[in-house]
Amino acid sequence: MQNLRDSLDGIFREMFGHAPELHCFAPGRVNLIGEHTDYNGGYVLPCAIHMGIQCAAARRSDNLLRFYSANFPEAGVIECRADAPVKGGHWADYAKGVIQAFAQAGYTLECGADLAFQGNLPDGAGLSSSAALEVLTGTVLRELYGFAVTSQQVALLGQTAEHEFIGVNCGIMDQFASAMGRRHHAILLDSGTLSHDYLPIDGDAASIVIINSGVKHSLASSAYNERRRQCEEALAALSAQKKIPALCALTLAEFDDLRSCIPDEICARRARHAVYENARTLRAAQALRAGDLSAFGVCMNDSHMSLRDDYEVSCPELDFLAETAWGLDGVYGARMTGGGFGGCTVNLVRRDAAEAFVVAMKARYRQFCGREAEAYVVEISDGAGRI
Repeated sequence: MQNLRDSLDGIFREMFGHAPELHCFAPGRVNLIGEHTDYNGGYVLPCAIHMGIQCAAARRSDNLLRFYSANFPEAGVIECRADAPVKGGHWADYAKGVIQAFAQAGYTLECGADLAFQGNLPDGAGLSSSAALEVLTGTVLRELYGFAVTSQQVALLGQTAEHEFIGVNCGIMDQFASAMGRRHHAILLDSGTLSHDYLPIDGDAASIVIINSGVKHSLASSAYNERRRQCEEALAALSAQKKIPALCALTLAEFDDLRSCIPDEICARRARHAVYENARTLRAAQALRAGDLSAFGVCMNDSHMSLRDDYEVSCPELDFLAETAWGLDGVYGARMTGGGFGGCTVNLVRRDAAEAFVVAMKARYRQFCGREAEAYVVEISDGAGRI
């Protein structure tokens, strides 16, 4: 992280001609289990990872905001007024959206700022680079202007930016994990109430290995919003029979009894995934508390099959990676992670088998599709903050 900070400090001076006032970092996240449950009122189990985005920032004497990303240098320096951020169809929209969300919440910038960003999260891999950028921007605003906002509020304002400025009707998980992560712990989050618990993960017993399929996705242009609409249709049909606040409020038995009330079979399968995934997440959390990594892995595998068959957000590359991992030595469980339609799998692997696992997965994926798969053995990190 220090090397990234030194590099960013030099970039900031080169682009803006003066030194930054502060540096902040926000991590990406990987979701161990609980996919597409967060906007259905259910539980998720993510953790923040050591890969993420840094920002160097300094206030200005005028009302101008200037943004630069070392990851998108072709965009150059992007400018806008601090009191009137305008959507521009580029990476800085995520930062602009957070600034607008802060202003709507009563946190108005007293002056402009220069902000330079640099990260090591692969774009489009499903590790929440967009949420990390939102949380990072909110953290920088808090530290730079002295706003009295908590980390949880930063997460919620990041979600507001995603909904209202970007146009993706996402759940809260990604922003929450980036803002509220804790080193060596996963977060069991009730997305309906935001109550949460930190569950320790024994890094000496198991490694979390992320395999990047290299298939990029964009939630804004994918079927993400369609899946959410289908869940809402299913909820409306079920609510005509039983008043429920969200799909994940149903037990498995209740859903099975009421499933026939959903007239559209596709919507019924979407709802089935949400309800069953919620139950799987709670079983997985119980297994983690008991230190039963094998039982946790079974839940991961079942999650992937449900995402593949009921929710239909996987793809051939992700299916190959998950199914290949299931047959390798030392693998407790493997599943696609993130919004879907590409991105990564998350694998829980016995620590002493992790190196051989990475070698085998890369070789087999190359044989399968001729594409190189990147692999990351990640450390579980703290959430966003000043560095």
